[in-house]
Amino acid sequence: MKMLKQFLRGLVAATLLAAGAAHADMTIEVVGVGSQQYPIAIVPFKNEIGLAQAITPVVGTDLGNSGLFKVIPAGDVAPQPFSSSEINFPALQAKGAQTALVGQVIPDGNQVTVRFWLVDLATKQELIAFEKRGNASQTRRLAHQIADMIYAKLTGKTGAFASRIAYVLKTPGRYQLQVADSDGYGAQTVLASRKPIMSPRWSPDGGKLAYVSFEKEKPIVYVHELATGKRIEAANFKGSNSSPAWSPDGKKLAVVLSKDLGSQIYVINADGSNPRRITQSGEINTEPSFLADGRSIVFTSDRGGSPQIYRQSIEGGEAVRMTNSGAYNASAKVSPDGRSMTYVTRSNGYRVAIMDLASRQSMVLTDTNADDSPSFAPNSQMILYETDVGRRGTLAIVSADGRIKQRLKAQGGEVRQPAWGPMLR
Repeated sequence: MKMLKQFLRGLVAATLLAAGAAHADMTIEVVGVGSQQYPIAIVPFKNEIGLAQAITPVVGTDLGNSGLFKVIPAGDVAPQPFSSSEINFPALQAKGAQTALVGQVIPDGNQVTVRFWLVDLATKQELIAFEKRGNASQTRRLAHQIADMIYAKLTGKTGAFASRIAYVLKTPGRYQLQVADSDGYGAQTVLASRKPIMSPRWSPDGGKLAYVSFEKEKPIVYVHELATGKRIEAANFKGSNSSPAWSPDGKKLAVVLSKDLGSQIYVINADGSNPRRITQSGEINTEPSFLADGRSIVFTSDRGGSPQIYRQSIEGGEAVRMTNSGAYNASAKVSPDGRSMTYVTRSNGYRVAIMDLASRQSMVLTDTNADDSPSFAPNSQMILYETDVGRRGTLAIVSADGRIKQRLKAQGGEVRQPAWGPMLR
């Protein structure tokens, strides 16, 4: 166990006490932008004042924080347009915009209908003309979905604003497993404990979290249903139980158990039944992550003499070494699209890297030196990770090409062990 703790560097080897809303929301600081930015004018929507959350400020913040858009406020245009037919094209072009977002909100009791248009100002073509209906208390989610539609139309890539993140907030004598919107807003505490909580992982449908809790004085893997608060002990075997990872279909978990020789990887059913060992060599095998096909995993092992990343079928067989440069490579996660793998490499400190799985070409993405726990966004374009700023754990985001960098600043405590969840539907 001592060797395992040393190897993990505090990564993943490591009584529901409280649940409900918390207000330790985060703020995002953008410290790098893309090579190309799209100038977009955003006009406040008609009737959005008075909603639980005005829509256009969220859309503008989402797009601006992505590093790919230059958001141009257009609330001073007179008269304000609320549909594509009302746009004063020269006025918005004079602000430097290439596209414009206009729209309106139609209240209907506890429901709202949102109509919006994204218009190319040069051609006067409607790029998006759409109507969405939703609960009046959930306009923030609607705004994230609108931002995703704009992102997809103008970049050609799927957005990820309408997703959530999970992480562990550590304050003196207390650990909280929290979930929040992708922008850090609306944090909710799923579990609070005086004992460590580690390694949260989202189920593919976003309805459950698997994690490790030490509340019974040993590491146990739990599966926690977010809607009901119900949870089960998915792995509570003799010794250590750690590093859960969901299969793409949500039916199985890969976990790390020390009940036999050393630290080995097993596949179990999501309810904890039918454990099956799949690694056979090496003293330490840990940090599994399923590939997109669900038939193989990548994991960290010391079998070659130093921590390196290997790939192996869940049916067993020979493991293939994936990383061949450097004395330390660990904590691998495969992108949802199956094309890339992110991991932590030792290169003038511990930094987040990415590997193209087809070519095996790798690139270091970050310039910080105490990075850990990388996790892909559901669109595979961004990577969430933890790092130290002023000896304090915080979260950061880097784009898959390394150009765009963000920091998520929490109001209090250290933030560790992040996991980016799937899109909300």
